[in-house]
Amino acid sequence: MGWFWTTVVRLHTFGGYASVKAIESPSKEDDQQWLAYWILYSFVALLELAAAPLFAWIPLWSTIKLACACWLVLPPFHGAAFLYERFVRGELLKHQSRLDQKFNERQRRVLQLMSPEARVSVEHYIEDYGTEAFDKLIMVAAQQAQKNRLSPAKEKQNRYAYVGGGPDYDSY
Repeated sequence: MGWFWTTVVRLHTFGGYASVKAIESPSKEDDQQWLAYWILYSFVALLELAAAPLFAWIPLWSTIKLACACWLVLPPFHGAAFLYERFVRGELLKHQSRLDQKFNERQRRVLQLMSPEARVSVEHYIEDYGTEAFDKLIMVAAQQAQKNRLSPAKEKQNRYAYVGGGPDYDSY
């Protein structure tokens, strides 16, 4: 493995380790640095994915990206926190109420798809425990549904089990 990939792996390892340390520390400053880093890293990854043909024409793009990642990650620079404070935070605060309204609007649309009884139950749950608890509940339910999902062969067996079997359409 060349120096470039060794450096990339070390940066990601350092970023992950420093993020875990930030979570465990009582300081809010390091949390901001590492949350900002991962947000910016994700943004760059999505941008690069969307504009890959364009970036292919930029000479030394990989080296430029590596230098930017170093600036974002390395503690002497605190590049991620700088970019967050300088550009992201102001825009986020300016549009926060509109963004919150959009997310709440999507929750309302989901509630409209439910039966009235289910809707009342969900609304009571949200009133009692809050939207974050409801989001966590939905996430756990989705994970459980994925875990319990049957294979196509099992689904076919279960489909006809209640009538003692069924025609084997695949044999025709």
